[in-house]
Amino acid sequence: MKGTLWHRKGAWAGMLVLGLAGCAARNHGEAADAAGSAGALASPEGAMLAYEHDLDITLDAAGIAPRVKQIAEACQSARFGDCAVLQVGQQGGEYPSGSVKVRIAPKGVEPLIGLAGQGGEVASRNTHAEDLAQQVADTALTKARLQKEHERLLAYQDSKDIKLADLLTITQRLSEIEAGVEQANKDAAQQHRRIDTQLVTMQFHTPSGQRSRSEIGQALSESGAVLTTSVAFLIRALSALLPWAVVAWVFAWIGSMLWRRRKRRLAARAG
Repeated sequence: MKGTLWHRKGAWAGMLVLGLAGCAARNHGEAADAAGSAGALASPEGAMLAYEHDLDITLDAAGIAPRVKQIAEACQSARFGDCAVLQVGQQGGEYPSGSVKVRIAPKGVEPLIGLAGQGGEVASRNTHAEDLAQQVADTALTKARLQKEHERLLAYQDSKDIKLADLLTITQRLSEIEAGVEQANKDAAQQHRRIDTQLVTMQFHTPSGQRSRSEIGQALSESGAVLTTSVAFLIRALSALLPWAVVAWVFAWIGSMLWRRRKRRLAARAG
């Protein structure tokens, strides 16, 4: 009887431990999700903020090209939400570099930056926002004004007493108003696109240590060419100076001969 009681107590204790562990795991996961979402900046309710992020990421030279491709593919496949690739750049050689510019939904900014920095280091990051409230208000006001004028001209156009000249003028003005409304719609769409998504520009460079080694290697590889150029310069300089040296030696020899002859004449007269 006692053995059965102890078995039951052990079973209940095990279930209690497992339940607490499950709660802890769920709380930890929720905390991680909250931490990840807390880093995503979004325009507050009622605000019209357009966020932009500029990052400088250091990465091994061999990893820059694959990382640029990986970021572009992740964006095009909407791995972290709605995303559009705006620019991709890559440069090889002694100092490889790369760049990717995307426009992505706010929730995908931090995961995308995390992917970009894997195996490397985010050397610098700058985030700023432009307040588009005034632009949005001006666009809406312009559109409302044009639509009101459009309605008024349409009503006047239907008048039976309208003259032909006035009708032509109204038709031309209606065409201008419709073009203005279309442009206002485009401006509004672009403004809301900047508010609803965020611009992320990532620049990839090699670490300073790799750049220093590359510079030393480049200097050593160029040392032979520098030496060859210096020797060639000396040869050209000697070739240019040699004729003048010969002429100077001839004049010096002639002058020396004349001087010795004069000395002999002076000595003969004195004797």
